[in-house]
Amino acid sequence: MELFAVPDLPEVRAGDDVAALIRERVDLRPDDVVCVASTIVSKAEGRSADLSDFPAGPRAREIADSLAEHTGEEKDPRFTQAVLEESVEILMDAPFLLTETRFGHVGVNAGIDRSNVPDGDLLLLPERPTESAKRIREGLPADRVVVTDTCGRPFRHGQRGVAIGWAGLSASRDWRGETDRDGRELGVTVENVVDELAAAANLVAGEGDDGTPAVVVRDFEWGDHGGSDAHFREIETDFVRQAVRGWSYAQ
Repeated sequence: MELFAVPDLPEVRAGDDVAALIRERVDLRPDDVVCVASTIVSKAEGRSADLSDFPAGPRAREIADSLAEHTGEEKDPRFTQAVLEESVEILMDAPFLLTETRFGHVGVNAGIDRSNVPDGDLLLLPERPTESAKRIREGLPADRVVVTDTCGRPFRHGQRGVAIGWAGLSASRDWRGETDRDGRELGVTVENVVDELAAAANLVAGEGDDGTPAVVVRDFEWGDHGGSDAHFREIETDFVRQAVRGWSYAQ
């Protein structure tokens, strides 16, 4: 398997055709997987915003004051309001905001970015990233597209690339019912392939000012396995989320 960044992509603006920008710069094959950072998808979809677009309500001011007390850093309640409006559930409100977005992703601050946003104060995640992936796929000769973001994980330090939308492939590769080298049947192994592809692409795309937000994965083979679009864990089986719901932060 080979990965390489799409070269010389310009600063993406609202209304730009992301698929065309990629297609013009690299010769794609039908079985390629194109991993596209959510930052340029959001920019093309006009998801830049100003803090003034989010006048803070009482709940946002309360959370911002609490965060400032816990962290010792002043928090802008307008940013908190933006997080609230982009979320369907607040799992934690201290010492940071951990929320669920409308499309099921759980992350800090609803995934709102404050870096590399030349046209505003904030960059919101795409509203429906899988629909975004489908639109990009329609404009490419490649059959598979993954929209990526970076976020932290429980029990791990630092951030990694994750998938928030995908098209042309299943999210998960199911090994259950197959056997290991000793002939034992696998009973629980479901491999989240789109997250693994996103993490691999993130190593090539980099962070900060690298400016390479699209990566081609070539010669990835699915193999003879079943698949499903199971990606975000169902609440009923998400025992970490259930535990967090009943937890409160005390400094």
